[in-house]
Parts: sequence; C-alpha cells; structure tokens
Amino acid sequence: RIFLKHSLETRLVGLQLESLQFKAALALIDTLLTELKRLDDKMILTEVHLLESRVYRGTGNLAKAKAALTSARTAANSIYCPPHLQAQLDLQSGILHAEDKDYTTAYSYFFETFENLNAQDDPGALGALKYMLLCKIMLNLPEDVTALLSVKLATKYAQLPDVESMRVVARAHQNRNLADFEKALKDYQKELSSDPTIRTHLSALYDTLLEQNLLRIVEPYSTVDIEYVAEQVGQGRQAVELKLSQMILDKVLHGVLDQGRGCLIIFNVQEKDNTYGAAIQTLEQIGKVVDSLYAKTVKIA
Repeated sequence: RIFLKHSLETRLVGLQLESLQFKAALALIDTLLTELKRLDDKMILTEVHLLESRVYRGTGNLAKAKAALTSARTAANSIYCPPHLQAQLDLQSGILHAEDKDYTTAYSYFFETFENLNAQDDPGALGALKYMLLCKIMLNLPEDVTALLSVKLATKYAQLPDVESMRVVARAHQNRNLADFEKALKDYQKELSSDPTIRTHLSALYDTLLEQNLLRIVEPYSTVDIEYVAEQVGQGRQAVELKLSQMILDKVLHGVLDQGRGCLIIFNVQEKDNTYGAAIQTLEQIGKVVDSLYAKTVKIA
C-alpha cells in the first residue's frame, strides 16, 4: 500500500510539473523524499530526485537543479537503473549543461539519450535528436546538421516536421539571414515553441543573429540613421533602438544614440596604450632589485 501511495504521488508530481505548479510539486517532493529516505527505496528515490531537478530547472534555480540531479545519479548508482530511467537522467544532464552554454558536453549526453531511446523505439528519441541538432546550431556548426541527419540511426526521423524545422533554422543561421530565421520560427511555431528548452536557446540565438546583423550594417558608417538600420534589418525602429542601446551598454558597440536627430554616432575604437602599465611594472621590478641589494649590504655590514 505504501509503495502504491509513493508511486501515485510521484505521478502526481509529474502532472504538477507539466501544468507548471512548481510550488505544489516542491511541497509534495519534500514529503516524498523524507519518507523514501527512511524506507531506502532507491528506485523511486531516483525518480523523485529527477523530478525535483526538473522542477527547480523550471523555476530557474539551476544550482538546486544540479544538486537534485547529482542526488538522483547517486541513488541510481547503487541499484540497477532501467534503460529508460538512465536515458531520462542523461537527458536532464544534457539540458542543464546546455543551460550553462556547455553545448559540447550537452551534445554527448543527448547522443547517449538518443541511442538509448531509439533502441527501445521510444518516441522520446525524437526530442533527444532535436536537442542534438540544437547543440550543433548553438556551437555555430549548422553545416553539421545535414551530416548528422544522414547517420543511420537518424534517417528514419529526417523527414519529420520537427526535424525539418531544425534543418530550416540551421540553414538560416548558416546564411546569417534574420528574415529566414524569423520565417522559420513562424512557419514551424508548433515544433519550435512547444519545447521550453528549444524556445529559450533559439531566442538567445535570434538575439545573437540580430546583433551580428546590426554590427554588419553600421560598420561602414560613422553616423547612420536609425530608421535606415531598422529597414535594413527588417525590424521596427523601437526594437532596433532598444537593441542598439543594449549593445552600447554591453560595450559590443562603441557609440551613442542621438535621439534628437534619430541617428547612431559610432566612435572609432582607440587602441589601448600599455605604456603606463609597462612603466609601473618596470618601477616595481626596480624596487625589488633595490630592496634585494639593500638586504645584501646589511648582511655584509
């Protein structure tokens, strides 16, 4: 009866996670963990810690998400871990590494997940493959997407809309074409926006692509009209002005916005003069030499 109760509560946590009821999920997880640690039920303990990691990741607390995942792996190491549960642990590891921008490590975890789930004909293998393609795109290796989809394991998924959406995004990114990127997000809204992980990383990629396009457009000018920049990049003036302000604050772009004239004034980047720093270092070394000579004269005296 107790085992059934814990199984049902674990499923309830999963449902609360899907419906974004994070507070209720965490309260139930705390109760479950207390009981499971006393009973030493490592299998359900692994599942609950994994759910805890997902909940904390959903709330944006990555530190606690990583700690919960470590606890899940520790519990899993002391028992026989079923392939499906192992795949879920690897998937969560990949997601957390991707959050840290460590896409290389994330890719290796997603690949392990994909191989595992594909061998079981689990539909979740498609999600793992999408994450693998996402990592290639985020690593600025969009050309690898086509090569990856030609691998034997991935061929049966290659023509699915979910995979095609990632291929279109990769092509837009490879061409540095913001318009094509926006079109892909619009045409494949269901495939690209339903998953929060893909949505978050593609949003960051879009922001980077917009930044690169703005830098390319304003590079030849010392003063350029904001309206002209907005037309070239295909965005609204207000959005472009906001992005340029952010780039100036982040020191990605050296310039100032003249809102009265409606233009961007770009400064020439001055090379840093290291003369002062070199002089200070030389004086410090001379000071050390003088101190050393003084110490020797005191010993001789």
